[in-house]
Amino acid sequence: MSAARPFTTLRTLAAVAALPLLLTACGYGAESTDDGKRTEVAADAEKLSADEVRIGYFPNLTHATALVGVEEGLIQKELGGTRIKASTFNAGPSEIEALNSGSIDIGWIGPSPSINGYTKSGGKNLRIISGSASGGVKLVVDPDKIKSLDDLKGKKIATPQLGNTQDVAFLNWIAEQGWKVDAQSGSGDVSVVRTDNKITPDAYRSGSVDGAWVPEPTASKLVSEGAKVLLDESDLWPDKKFVITNIIVSQKFLKEHPDVVEAVLRGSVRTNEWINANSQEAKASANAALKRLSGKELPAEVVDPAWKSITFLDDPLAATLDAQAEHAVKAGLLEEPRLQGIYDLTPLNEVLRAEGKDEVDDAGLGVK
Repeated sequence: MSAARPFTTLRTLAAVAALPLLLTACGYGAESTDDGKRTEVAADAEKLSADEVRIGYFPNLTHATALVGVEEGLIQKELGGTRIKASTFNAGPSEIEALNSGSIDIGWIGPSPSINGYTKSGGKNLRIISGSASGGVKLVVDPDKIKSLDDLKGKKIATPQLGNTQDVAFLNWIAEQGWKVDAQSGSGDVSVVRTDNKITPDAYRSGSVDGAWVPEPTASKLVSEGAKVLLDESDLWPDKKFVITNIIVSQKFLKEHPDVVEAVLRGSVRTNEWINANSQEAKASANAALKRLSGKELPAEVVDPAWKSITFLDDPLAATLDAQAEHAVKAGLLEEPRLQGIYDLTPLNEVLRAEGKDEVDDAGLGVK
């Protein structure tokens, strides 16, 4: 996954439907819950073309655009009298199912479930309409057992799930070292141990794994327990940026309510601007949202380093999504999917122009 490797345009889908567990997991479990946040809407506020917009996201720092945008009322402000109905999810597949069923209209979600949702529907159910976050993924290890990257050989390293975004990234990195690992079993020169993020800290404490290639805040939780950051995945990407969260919309909702989609995007853009201008306040807002949703906030020794490793941006970094899919192909987890049309960045670019910001690119994978 070196910066010098050229990105390739993907071509045909053949095996995605046969691999329902691959390229889906952004989190774990299939639960979804009403967010519970009720933003005040002025009685005289003018509605857009829909009475409400149903949005979904994860109670996760990499989804802080949604967490903060809802918590601070920044997205609701752009919607006027059209009310937000927010739900949170613990897994990419459940959010995609909610989008397909019409339970949500717009979602914050990772690249792998976006790819899977798009390809499994033959390109008919969703579009990626914006970026949201980059980074926030690290390789952390037991410093007593692993002192350099070369020491990984023969060790047991956790990833969240077979075929998830971090699993694919680690398999690709292993291949670039010239080492061999069977992608399905995880056995080889390095033992890839698929472990739910919720129990990875327990596995680390017990010695079941020697480290983990994981997203935040799991990486910082491990560090708080004595692990050491050996590699930040951002260092492997051009400009140190790669998509970790983007925004998707159902094609039906986009067609029927473009004004609502534009308002949500404007709220997202303005939320990211506020986050980047007010980092400490935004971190506190995101943590307050996590406490409201989960019953507890992250301690400072976890939230502070985790927050610093995530970049909030509007660019979907489309070339990196294309590359992530190609890495899964190289790992033998699926045949090359057809991603043409996965992006529709027209509404976002209209918002960006109006805000005096630079337009973003779809890497040739946009709607024609």
